[in-house]
Amino acid sequence: MTFELADRVQTVPPSGIRRFFEIAEERDDVISLGVGEPDFATPWAARDAAIASLEQGKTSYTANRGKRELREAIADYVADRFELGYDPDEEIIVTAGASEAVDLAFRAFVDPGDTVAIAQPSYISYEPGVIFAGGEVLSVPTKQEDDFRLTVDALEDAGADEADMLVLCYPNNPTGAIMTKADLEPIADFAREHDLMVLSDEIYAELTYDGNEHTSIASLEGMRERTIVFNGFSKAHAMTGLRLGYALGPAEAIGAMNKIHQYTMLSAPTTAQHAALEALESCENDVREMVNQYDRRRQFVLSRFREIGMDVFEAKGAFYCFPEVPEGFTAEEFAEGVLREEGVAVVPGDVFGEGGEGHLRISYATGLDDLRQALARIEAFVDEHA
Repeated sequence: MTFELADRVQTVPPSGIRRFFEIAEERDDVISLGVGEPDFATPWAARDAAIASLEQGKTSYTANRGKRELREAIADYVADRFELGYDPDEEIIVTAGASEAVDLAFRAFVDPGDTVAIAQPSYISYEPGVIFAGGEVLSVPTKQEDDFRLTVDALEDAGADEADMLVLCYPNNPTGAIMTKADLEPIADFAREHDLMVLSDEIYAELTYDGNEHTSIASLEGMRERTIVFNGFSKAHAMTGLRLGYALGPAEAIGAMNKIHQYTMLSAPTTAQHAALEALESCENDVREMVNQYDRRRQFVLSRFREIGMDVFEAKGAFYCFPEVPEGFTAEEFAEGVLREEGVAVVPGDVFGEGGEGHLRISYATGLDDLRQALARIEAFVDEHA
């Protein structure tokens, strides 16, 4: 039997990241700076809560939207940290990772033919998610000269005033860029003026440096009613494998997302919900210590790339930096060469969309010893090909 694949599936290429990991898996001497997940274990208090829930037999489904106690804790957390007010009964949904929340939003709000503007470089799942929902992607490239911040000029140049939706991710994967309140205000003005719905992926909200505090675009005037905020526990709480995220938004919007969620996922993993509740209640110090460690690594990696002679802007969020490749290389050539010759896995920036060409995504979510060795190998590769 020959399966007839849907056109929208055939048009989406395989992940550009996977090819480099497959090469890396063939060797046992590779240091990976490509993985977008913490190298820390989930804090013990959260693990203990998960273990206790299993020992007590708490393995049934929860409410579709998630345990109410967890939704209440999320509401308290986002109010305290980001000045966001959401009703735990009507305006919060707990999902199987923030990625499920993003997918639910695309399926709930994108009709065939709708145009979705995506600030790029960006997380690789946004564009396929739009295509799977039947939408059309409008790339909005950001520039290194703007520190990869989204600007009104970039939106206007891309024609985003004709779009139906805007997707942004700050702190940004893959660049490490952030946007301050002052940066976001003109974007909010643009969204209101052109009646854009906004999907704001804020999964790295806790990971900001140099004294910067995260601002959610949903906290700005007139934006709460047109914005869905995504967050979760994978990055700040080192819970990637537990697959738990959440979305915040107006009741009607969250209700639409829940309609899909209740048929496809039923509820987010119960054990992970117990871990997340404990993480919010008692793991603030663990998060702060992880952020401090990331900041030390960030400063080291940025300084070493500058010593090597590779131009890199001052990333101030997430756990990535985004250096330019030396002259004479494409990003893919450099990434493949440094992997094969020196055993360092990095990700070429062009897999993250327009604006990523000529750059590499470097994750510093790994120990300093490995970072020192990896940067020494990259330096040797650059010197060899200078």
